Amino acid sequence: MTTRTRTLRNTLFSSVGTYTEYFLGMIAAIMIARHLGPKFYGIYGLFIWFAAIGVVATNSGITTGVIKFVAELRGAGRQDLIVPLLSHFRKVQRWHMILVLGIGTILFVAAGYRLTADMSYVEFFLLAAAVGMRAPYMFNIAIAKGFEAFDLTAKICLVASPVNLMMVVAAMLLHAPLLGFIVVYAISSLVFLLVSRRQAARLIRRLPRAAAVPDDLLQRMRRHLRIVSATIIIGFLIASDVEILFLNLYATSSEAGYFKVAYQLATGIMLLVPGVFGALLLPMMAKALRQGREVAGRRFVKATSYLVLLAAPVVVFGMCFAVPVIALLYGNAYAAAAPVFALIILSSGIATATQGASSLLVSADRQNVILLLTIVFGALKIGLDLVLIRHFGLYGAVTAVLVVTLCSSITYVTIGVNVSGAQLQSGRLGRTLLAALIASTVSLPVLRLHLPPIGSVLIGGVLVSAIYLLLTLVLKCWSRDDIEQMQGLHLRFGAGRPAMLGRLLAWAGARDEGQS
Repeated sequence: MTTRTRTLRNTLFSSVGTYTEYFLGMIAAIMIARHLGPKFYGIYGLFIWFAAIGVVATNSGITTGVIKFVAELRGAGRQDLIVPLLSHFRKVQRWHMILVLGIGTILFVAAGYRLTADMSYVEFFLLAAAVGMRAPYMFNIAIAKGFEAFDLTAKICLVASPVNLMMVVAAMLLHAPLLGFIVVYAISSLVFLLVSRRQAARLIRRLPRAAAVPDDLLQRMRRHLRIVSATIIIGFLIASDVEILFLNLYATSSEAGYFKVAYQLATGIMLLVPGVFGALLLPMMAKALRQGREVAGRRFVKATSYLVLLAAPVVVFGMCFAVPVIALLYGNAYAAAAPVFALIILSSGIATATQGASSLLVSADRQNVILLLTIVFGALKIGLDLVLIRHFGLYGAVTAVLVVTLCSSITYVTIGVNVSGAQLQSGRLGRTLLAALIASTVSLPVLRLHLPPIGSVLIGGVLVSAIYLLLTLVLKCWSRDDIEQMQGLHLRFGAGRPAMLGRLLAWAGARDEGQS
């Protein structure tokens, strides 16, 4: 299998796994939210957040280390070291888990009445069990990624995600209370673990086994854990919806529910906007840096322009049509989440557009800079949450998210420009934002028709997409390579239809060539 074929195969399976897991997971989340209502969904969101931070703390640095070192040993032809390496990482994970669950138990017994919204002992036990199963599940996923076995990750999602969705449906049909969905979460954790364990075992079953991990490799593994662990945990606090904790503490559970649905939907949509391109940024930047600083600079500039081009129409659509989107997916009970969704999708779009800068810093071995920035912005976010949510509730939480996103994005891009020595394509970026602004302005009258939510969403989406595509071609926001790629996709998947689109792409390509 050639490198190109392997890359395309990995991209395909990675896409299948990512989109399947997200799509089915989002459907399950929407169903739970509609069933429980804002108040109890806010409490449910807090419980799941506690479990998520438990998994992150347990696996901090471990799963990334598994991916990194397994891939490294395979490249060096030292497959005999993989099994003892994995055994060492599993031992570290077990100690992490004991520590995390121990601290969690102490906090629950000592201050659970204050922190966990009256969580019962049964619910705590189920969430602790879920952490104990989801952490090794993520470990197994890391093994598959280290072996570049993306087909296995796709198989895990294709088996476990539908099972999770079916259990959610069953719980709804049985009119289950909050506890019922915690039970579903725990059982689905077991399903993910069992399926992933079987797939991971297939990869390491026939590997040769050395006696022990060499001391030099062991030292590198320990250094990786020390540096990366703090970055991952603090980074999770920045990227996750930690505001749910403070909203439950200082506002109301209903406001936490509004924030949960808005944040989950907005960040999930923007996660899928770059698609697999986002996952390819890190290796792409690393390869470019090996070819020279100038090459990396050009790649960084093009990646940033491309991400803005992809994110802009989604952001303006989400901001303009937030009300019908929330009404369609979650119902009128979550109407208060619409303005929150509009602002969070703006924040998520800004973060998405700056992924190239963070990938450049990682590739340039600026982990110390990233760790420092992570600590600074993590402290800023927690501080803003404590002050703003206490005084302004839901919109204090939104303000904290926006401020931290703007500060961190500007900082990362500025450092990326300094590291690469390249300047962003300000003209192209400005024309892209202008096209998005005009497309949204032209589409806004749809809201005045007072259509059902599904009608507003469909018509608004078509208008924004069509007008944005036309304007970006007219304003020369696409590069010649982008236009050629779109022409190829149009011929392959549309058989050249509609012909008007083909003529438009041909005109834009000829215009670009004539003026280049």
